[in-house]
Amino acid sequence: MNIKTIGVVGAGTMGSGIAQVAASSGFEVMVHDISKDLLDRALKGIDKSLTKLAEKGKIAEAKEAILARIKPTTSLQDFKRAEFVVEAVFEDYEVKKKLLTELDKILGPDIILTSNTSSISITRLAALTGRPAKFMGMHFMNPVPLMTLVELIKGLATTAETFAVVKGLAEKMGKVPVEANDYPGFISNRILMPMINEAVYTLMEGVGTAEAIDTVMKLGMNHPLGPLALADLIGLDVCLYIMEVLYEGFKDTKYRPCPLLRKMVDAGYLGRKSGRGFYVYTK
Repeated sequence: MNIKTIGVVGAGTMGSGIAQVAASSGFEVMVHDISKDLLDRALKGIDKSLTKLAEKGKIAEAKEAILARIKPTTSLQDFKRAEFVVEAVFEDYEVKKKLLTELDKILGPDIILTSNTSSISITRLAALTGRPAKFMGMHFMNPVPLMTLVELIKGLATTAETFAVVKGLAEKMGKVPVEANDYPGFISNRILMPMINEAVYTLMEGVGTAEAIDTVMKLGMNHPLGPLALADLIGLDVCLYIMEVLYEGFKDTKYRPCPLLRKMVDAGYLGRKSGRGFYVYTK
């Protein structure tokens, strides 16, 4: 594996985290988003994250050296130089479809293309490209610099060789790769999202307050973060989308999104990123 340059498409929370980890692991990184403002915000966040890690002695080299390996760009054409690509745009099939179709035309035919999707079928996404054998899921956990797990998901056409390269790359980034089969939600979100959804039902039905529900799960089940606070961190719109993917994929009522979750998304209460979800946040 001689990959030296990694392309990351999407400079949001996940994309910037992936870019940071890749650069910290010695890779040259190109990170793309649609505007300079979004890229500047991402670089500022990476700088802040690296500063905290440096203060705790958790990075092996100077912050400036890591940042120097990250090259922001608003042009996908720059990805002609990429030797491996991770797509990390918003969790929406149509958004990913448009991007992957365009990206597939730019990348060299031998380049492996991966998606950080947390729920959408890898086989379905791979079919949008001309490289289904070299396409697979690489689902990082949030926050990427701190969480060691990466779910690796093969599509129907993904080769063993592609899987081996992606697994090796994940390990080089200091992650623990775990293989999951290509079913809606994979392993992580098939278990996590119904729990969050049930917590929202519990709140809607008045079984307990948001604080009570989260406290029970933190103190009673030893979860580091309660399910409603976690939903706010993930984004309620993302939680709703994943529940809809599960519901559509399995046609089972146990995956029906809670009406309160849908109502909050309709109101624009998306969690931390909007300043209000199950809790109120000050920026």
